[in-house]
Amino acid sequence: MTRPTQKPNRSFFSSGPCAKRPGWSVAALSGAWTGRSHRAAGGKAKLAEVIDRSRAILGIPDDYRIGIVPASDTGAVEMALWSLLGARGTDMLVWESFGKGWATDVSKQLKLEDVRVLEADYGDLPDLSQVDFARDVVFTWNGTTSGVCVPDGDWIAADREGLTICDATSAAFAMDLPWDKLDVTTWSWQKVLGGEGAHGMLVLSPRAVERLESYSPAWPLPKIFRLTKDGKLNEGVFRGETINTPSMLCVEDAIDSLKWAEEIGGLPKLVQRSRNSLAAVSAWVEKTPWVEFLAGDPATRSCTSICLRITDTGALRGDEAAAVPKKIAALLEKEGIAFDIGGYRDAPPGLRLWGGATVEPLDLQMLMPWIEWAHEEVCAAPASAK
Repeated sequence: MTRPTQKPNRSFFSSGPCAKRPGWSVAALSGAWTGRSHRAAGGKAKLAEVIDRSRAILGIPDDYRIGIVPASDTGAVEMALWSLLGARGTDMLVWESFGKGWATDVSKQLKLEDVRVLEADYGDLPDLSQVDFARDVVFTWNGTTSGVCVPDGDWIAADREGLTICDATSAAFAMDLPWDKLDVTTWSWQKVLGGEGAHGMLVLSPRAVERLESYSPAWPLPKIFRLTKDGKLNEGVFRGETINTPSMLCVEDAIDSLKWAEEIGGLPKLVQRSRNSLAAVSAWVEKTPWVEFLAGDPATRSCTSICLRITDTGALRGDEAAAVPKKIAALLEKEGIAFDIGGYRDAPPGLRLWGGATVEPLDLQMLMPWIEWAHEEVCAAPASAK
């Protein structure tokens, strides 16, 4: 194959931290509340602005609380698990690395006795009809490491007795989330908004608040996880009074991303950009015989973490064949064409392309010929070059 000549305008396809919004520069941080206390009026106003703009863009109901919490999406999920679970049985849905991690934490760290793990292999979803909504249910909306997402919220019972706890970190701002079906929702700025790491977002429905105020876990809670005080919700956390000290540079960056989202048309435009990226990759996969989506069902195929597997590695077999995706990713990084597109370490060998809203769909379209070229280069290389 002839080496392509047209390169993507931006080569950033990492699944986290993800590409900055188009046109971003460090000048976007010039208004950051640096050198001042985050507890001063100006600092609290910046934190509250992130909360208010997030609510408006995502259409989060007024009676849902939104907080900025430590330790990225992981911290937000762990806060929910440690603070809310144990009041009733729990169903854990697992189909990729992070969901499996949550199931391990619940079973082996919290040591809950009444836990069901509904698990599927990479590329598939568990049987959602088997979920028992008399129990608490923990799931990822979009499996970042598998490229498999739930198709919608129709499978979630409106009259559920338990809580739904949803890790939505690579879905928020790129997929429609049905807030009436979600009691706890988490994400981080470093995914679809293209923000910096270390900060998480935690959204609680009134049902989740009621659980926090009526149930006390049997285990001690570290200060960093505590959402109640004297049996009542600590409302300050949901007004920008963070539990620990946030990075005000990261806060300013989040505000910049949210303003950009508003300027381009809000959530509908963000969702459409991600879907356009998936469409660009889908058109290429359809006509390329040696590659497939890891997610077999188009209805559960992620438009953000787009995971591909290579089905033809030429004469290469065994470990050499398994190494082909990693070598393709390394070659394209060396050429400056695409950065960080190797599959997740726990996932089957493959490529993972980020299609979140900060990536230009045209850049993904221009990347496809380069992947073809790299595939041919790697699979045709003599043994001495491997």
